[in-house]
Amino acid sequence: MKRYAIYGAGSLGTVLGAFITKNGEKIDLINRNKAHVAALNEKGAHITGTVDMTVPVHAITPDQMEGKYDVILLLTKQLENDQVVTMLKDYLLEDGVIVTLQNGLPEPGIAKIIGENRTMGCTVEWGAALIAPGECALTSQVDSLSFHMGKMPGISKAQYDTVKALLEKMCPVHEEENLLGARWSKLLINATFSGLGTVMGGTFGSVSGSKAGQRVAIRCMKECIDVGHAMKVTFAPVQGKDITKLFYYKGALKRAIGCRLIPIAMKKHRAIEPSMLQDLKKGKPCEVDAINGAVCRAGKELGVPTPINDRIVRFIHQIQEGTMKAQAANIVLFDDLL
Repeated sequence: MKRYAIYGAGSLGTVLGAFITKNGEKIDLINRNKAHVAALNEKGAHITGTVDMTVPVHAITPDQMEGKYDVILLLTKQLENDQVVTMLKDYLLEDGVIVTLQNGLPEPGIAKIIGENRTMGCTVEWGAALIAPGECALTSQVDSLSFHMGKMPGISKAQYDTVKALLEKMCPVHEEENLLGARWSKLLINATFSGLGTVMGGTFGSVSGSKAGQRVAIRCMKECIDVGHAMKVTFAPVQGKDITKLFYYKGALKRAIGCRLIPIAMKKHRAIEPSMLQDLKKGKPCEVDAINGAVCRAGKELGVPTPINDRIVRFIHQIQEGTMKAQAANIVLFDDLL
């Protein structure tokens, strides 16, 4: 019998674990938050938002882990990857895999620790928020949920099929031959809507529903696409949509059209609260350097200007340090770059 775990079962991991368990598969939800683990075991995972369900689940803290797993779904912050993946290596079967559902570009670093033949990557095309111990909100519409999954060289068909079947207990899984392109497409979404949403102290909808937010967002997306193209990346479709065709521009008319498309494209995800903002509210360091910072570093190496992303990184660091407040009015602080 195969063994599965979600390591870092916070908002996304709890929702995913609840769906997997509800649909007939056993999986361990692992989290360092003892109050969250206790609530999950005592009352079940209560998922609200666009659904309303309570599912009995099995949750443990890392010190309670035993034996080895066939699949570990990784949902901690990238900031901790060296330490966490090194630890998880001892709990992974020889032919087991770690599937990173993290933001940014985490696969190469994980593969250095456990090998390419045990590393898979998956982009999460939905959002969630931790409301209270044992309670999370699914913030994307149910008919818009999906995963896009790829693999490092050496991953077998059997390994891939096992993970695909596991994730399909929640929603459709799209096999992604162009894993780097999928990662950059997700990075573009996160850099734009999570980055700006955090600066504004709101949701994805705070950005997409604001004319000022749209004007900054379209330029943020263009920077990401310019950097990706300089790296010879072919951006993968997001839920069937070619984001470069929709949002890339060279002139004012196409830019204006792109702005008008933003609220339509984000309609089913407007309630998502950025994970970076969730971390800041809890007094935790956020992973802006692995999201917008990744765009900035690549741009600097390739000679591609990224002024919007540079400023997002600076503002979020200031918010984290307590010298700036996350608020909607911050969007005007980009005006000189427009």
